[in-house]
Amino acid sequence: MSRRDYYEVLGVPKSASEEEIKKAYRKLALQHHPDRNPGDKSAELKFKEATEAYEVLRDAEKRARYDQFGHEGMTGAPGAGRGVDFSGFDLADALRAFMRDFGGDLGGFEELFGGGGARRGGASRGDDLQVRLKLTLEEIATGVQKKIRVRHLRACGDCGGKGGTGEATCSQCKGAGRVRHVQQSIFGQFVNVGTCPACNGAGKTLRNPCKTCGGDGRVSHTDTIAVDVPPGVGSGNFIPLRGMGDTGPRGGPAGDLIVLIEEKPHAVFERDGRDLHIDVPVHFATAVLGGKAETPSLEGEALLVEIPSGTASGTVLRVRGRGLPGLRGGGRGDLLVRVMIWVPDRVSAEDKRLLEELRRSESLKPPKPGRTIFDRVKDALGG
Repeated sequence: MSRRDYYEVLGVPKSASEEEIKKAYRKLALQHHPDRNPGDKSAELKFKEATEAYEVLRDAEKRARYDQFGHEGMTGAPGAGRGVDFSGFDLADALRAFMRDFGGDLGGFEELFGGGGARRGGASRGDDLQVRLKLTLEEIATGVQKKIRVRHLRACGDCGGKGGTGEATCSQCKGAGRVRHVQQSIFGQFVNVGTCPACNGAGKTLRNPCKTCGGDGRVSHTDTIAVDVPPGVGSGNFIPLRGMGDTGPRGGPAGDLIVLIEEKPHAVFERDGRDLHIDVPVHFATAVLGGKAETPSLEGEALLVEIPSGTASGTVLRVRGRGLPGLRGGGRGDLLVRVMIWVPDRVSAEDKRLLEELRRSESLKPPKPGRTIFDRVKDALGG
């Protein structure tokens, strides 16, 4: 199947800067990311295609080789110089590349994947798993330990994870775990290298596979795992739990469990980074004369906020240090209180009488619509 031009894949011109390439890839990757398109094979292919293009064009040396030789320069065709093999580039590789540059990782790329990937010519690494963890703002403010139930593949107890007995070198890949396919084209020979289908990359086969696990060396198991969530996390962050994903087949190393953080909407507060926003209803007289208004805090205690005289509806007052902590330190954010003049639905007869008196007061009448600030200043000075 013909492969699209990398510049065409990312939708950028050949003169595109490194920053333009990065921006175009990020947009495509977010659009076609597997998390946003579960089970959509077409989106998965587009995600991999965009990531492959990005991995080449972001690197000056690879990009220069691609500009000169095209895709042949990436596969090491005759005359193209040293190539870059993308034959084994799978979804896991694409996700690692994306997370490396855009993942918002809490633990670092190496901690998350441990330099990962399947071993070449040995037991394959198990799959990484993902689980979503929803948190309240209160839990985010203090940090929390949560317990989650995870269903993953663990070593079969009957065969000790070996898959069976009578181990022998795979006759198809001769123990390498990889097989080569040579294709001829007008540009010369193309060599594709992939996982051996006979031994699934292990390099060995079994004469007597285990009846419990069918020779895979793994069975499904459910565990309860404790996750320590630090203060200040937010949607888009994730916590890697190394070795808690699927165990690899036939004794292969385990993948990782990626805990994706999701933030639950709050009934009172809205979050903006480390800051919290809240609307507080204030009595008309308090806004005019000044005074104090009560607002809840994330910690549960009531706070008294000073309302200056002449405060207009919509004015935002800042309460320092009553927001959320920073994920990597730097102190707490602020609580931003938006003053909203309270207008009751119903009033008593006495309240109506008092309000009628206030309405007749010339000093309390609002300015006419459309008048400029200069007109109002002039009126105030009696001009």
